[in-house]
Amino acid sequence: MVNRIVVGARYGLRDWVMQRVTAVIMALYTFALALFLLTVPASYEAWQAFFGQTWVQVLTQTTLLALFLHVWVGIRDVWMDYVQPVGVRLALHSFTIVWLLSCFIYSVKVVWGLQ
Repeated sequence: MVNRIVVGARYGLRDWVMQRVTAVIMALYTFALALFLLTVPASYEAWQAFFGQTWVQVLTQTTLLALFLHVWVGIRDVWMDYVQPVGVRLALHSFTIVWLLSCFIYSVKVVWGLQ
């Protein structure tokens, strides 16, 4: 019988794909927003009309979710690579998850105009 020591190596391809997909989503959103900035006059009414459209809100929320997933994969890898004490690493992972979930909930409030 062979005893294997398994550490955080199981993420590999899944994390690599998630980083690439979320980066593409964020790049497309950035391109669309830049196009909007170049074609629409800079006024409060134009911004309000643009971001009031449902498809823009969905795209914005999707991009923010992609951003939070992108951050999670990156910061989790930093914690796993550079923080050796397991208790400290667990505390940092927990703090990161709570922080990112809080950011996501607040982003829903902001994007959808919830009170």
